[in-house]
Amino acid sequence: MGKKIAVESQLSNVKRYLSNKGYDVINLEQNSNLSGIRVDDYDAVVITGQHKDMLGYENTHTKSPIIDATGMTPEDIESEIRRSTGGDLNG
Repeated sequence: MGKKIAVESQLSNVKRYLSNKGYDVINLEQNSNLSGIRVDDYDAVVITGQHKDMLGYENTHTKSPIIDATGMTPEDIESEIRRSTGGDLNG
């Protein structure tokens, strides 16, 4: 099983790309905040950055990296996931 990645719902191209690469992609609802989910259950969380301050993303303390996808391609995001999580898809 691939690494579990939570991705904000509006990043459908990123979700599709990561799924095709073998990641276990879970939808992070736009109206949720990170305190409402167990982010440590995920290997990484990918957000749009639009609601970062309002939803408290910057204040969240977690072992899981939170990746702001602003200005990044799906390939860039995968590279950041690999860099942040030690590189091996299967953990």
